[in-house]
Amino acid sequence: MRGRHGDVSWMYKRASSKDVDDEYGKEETTIRMPNGLGKDIGNPPWSRSLPHVLVAIISSFLFGYHLGVVNETLESISLDLGFSGSTMAEGLVVSTCLGGAFVGSMFSGWIADGIGRRRAFQLCALPMIIGASMSAITKNLWGMLLGRLFVGTGMGIGPAVAALYVSEVSPAYVRGAYGSSTQIAACLGILVALFVGLPAKEILGWWRICFWVATIPAAFLALFMEFCAESPHWLFKRGRGAEAEAELERLFGGLHVKYSMAELSKSERGDEADAVKFSELISPRNFGVVFIGSTLFALQQLSGINAVFYFSSTVFKNAGVPSDSGNICVGIANLSGSIIAMILMDKLGRRVLLLGSFLGMAIAMGVQAIAATSFVSSSGALSLSLGGMLLFVLTFSLGAGPVPSLLLSEIFPNRIRAKAMAVCMAVHWVINFFVGLLFLRLLEQLGPLILYTIFGSFCFLAVIYVKRNVMETKGKTLQEIEMALLPQQ
Repeated sequence: MRGRHGDVSWMYKRASSKDVDDEYGKEETTIRMPNGLGKDIGNPPWSRSLPHVLVAIISSFLFGYHLGVVNETLESISLDLGFSGSTMAEGLVVSTCLGGAFVGSMFSGWIADGIGRRRAFQLCALPMIIGASMSAITKNLWGMLLGRLFVGTGMGIGPAVAALYVSEVSPAYVRGAYGSSTQIAACLGILVALFVGLPAKEILGWWRICFWVATIPAAFLALFMEFCAESPHWLFKRGRGAEAEAELERLFGGLHVKYSMAELSKSERGDEADAVKFSELISPRNFGVVFIGSTLFALQQLSGINAVFYFSSTVFKNAGVPSDSGNICVGIANLSGSIIAMILMDKLGRRVLLLGSFLGMAIAMGVQAIAATSFVSSSGALSLSLGGMLLFVLTFSLGAGPVPSLLLSEIFPNRIRAKAMAVCMAVHWVINFFVGLLFLRLLEQLGPLILYTIFGSFCFLAVIYVKRNVMETKGKTLQEIEMALLPQQ
């Protein structure tokens, strides 16, 4: 199907942007009423794009799995590889993966624009397979760190491309729900990693099996993506209009092709997209949206959420709670909130969920800070600490988790979308790296009261920032959002 329109694609390559705009602009008024009877054709069927979204979010599942795989297994890994008791070495096992993700995310936009979304997914699967295999067979700390570095490179590419791809292949009326599915997949990945890691303390060397398991979904991602549609936005941006039409028909149905092409033609056409440079991302025209995106991801990570996912076993152990039960509760809270967010995303909107989420996280961190004071009995402190942690994870998954990547893939203009996402994801990974590296050390030196107060302050700051700077995007096409933010185009 992908090649059968190749004989006519030259027409789109030779046509100017104005020609394409004129061709589809003239037809736009009739596309909504193709039968001439004044009846709207309605929304595209969501079921056509769903299989493509499900394959894409395997990358998000892998992201979650590799975040959670060291939680239950870190103690046995440190014993087997000879660095037990070293908080810095344990932090490196976590944060080296994040350093690799920073490197991958920096190049993700250029990769996605250069070889396409489908090939970018397949490319990100390769280092994840290699890295997980290296971690599974290593005999020392350095081998583990090298494997985690490879895995991180794939993790840096995958989530950014997934956010792009899902937003570009989804009908506008379900884009919020589909965008939330990336967070649900990540939650499932974390939960599966926790369950797979449960025998690690009882069975010698089980942690190696946990890493081998990660190679299976990565191989599936590379294989199944071969049968998925390429992003019509990317094809159109590359001047391959006939192929974009074919993929739109595959994703939305034949009735919606002309209208969708008309919408695409409203965006700046990408004949010069390859010329997008970093300087353009910080130009007055684009700096505002790029800054909003970077700040949202920074505040998301400064809330301390990934410290909970990386080191919840340690926190539960210090609180005298069995880490197995506690981690499963954290995973269930995360998954439950993400499912609720998927249901509400296209009803309440992105902005409302973000505000409520960050506010709830601030309250939850306040509860955990109170639990760390001397004014609360030991039993009360235990209840407040665990309740605060579960509330924190639940409220995070309602908005602060799924919304930023979805929102940014919506607000960035088509011309710079992939590269702007890469920059914002790089900010995400840098802060994530330092949180993962320093959390245990800061917990030891500052204590939970001060550390949780700092995290809670960032959550409250996020509420103020979202209130003042973030627009609502629910129900709008990507082109409508782009024109609203950049009317001069």
